[in-house]
Amino acid sequence: MEIKHQSDGRRGSFYIGSSDAKKAEMVYVMAGPSKMIIEHTEVSDDLRGEGLGMKLLEALVEEVREREIRVLPLCPFAKASFQKREDLQDVLV
Repeated sequence: MEIKHQSDGRRGSFYIGSSDAKKAEMVYVMAGPSKMIIEHTEVSDDLRGEGLGMKLLEALVEEVREREIRVLPLCPFAKASFQKREDLQDVLV
């Protein structure tokens, strides 16, 4: 499944599906030019258990590493995932 990214410069999301019918989504807001806050992650019931939330987080981490942005995970899923995956923690605030 293809992970897409949409952003208006302030708010954005990484998602699977179409912009009108998202099957999985990780929503963030920018807090200045170099800090991203992950607010929410949601995966549709029919796709739960397939690791899509982690795939969204990995795509987000790849993006912020390229842009040299730090991440604050307020979303419980993202926060727990960062705690489990030391290889992703370099982007944390």
